[in-house]
Amino acid sequence: MKNLSVLLKSLSVVAFLFALCSSVVAQDQKAASAWEIPAKYKTMKNALKGDAASVNVGKNLYAKHCKSCHGGAGLGDGPKASSMKTKITSFKDAKFQAQVDGAIYYQIVIGRDEMPAFDKKVAEEDDRWALVNFVRSLK
Repeated sequence: MKNLSVLLKSLSVVAFLFALCSSVVAQDQKAASAWEIPAKYKTMKNALKGDAASVNVGKNLYAKHCKSCHGGAGLGDGPKASSMKTKITSFKDAKFQAQVDGAIYYQIVIGRDEMPAFDKKVAEEDDRWALVNFVRSLK
């Protein structure tokens, strides 16, 4: 019984230290700077309607390529997010959602810094727009 009590106290201390270290890592993250979107992308029009079928395709691609960093609900809290140097912006953020579709498309396809380019992993044009539509659905 005494060993169990010592074990539980030890586990509590380890859990506390882990939580403390995790919060320190998150505090060291810098805020994301504004994206510079080329004019070409600011005027691009989404090739797909934001219908259920398109959003579903985007959801599947998101689960495969984006969820590990951006999180299931797009809050920027995926399992890899805390290890990033830059805090990941929430897709629910009004400023993010205010962007034109072409700007979101650019960010997905071209990337920058820790955000990888998905031009090769998501090669089909319609799939890229489906990702835009899914991200829009996370508002």
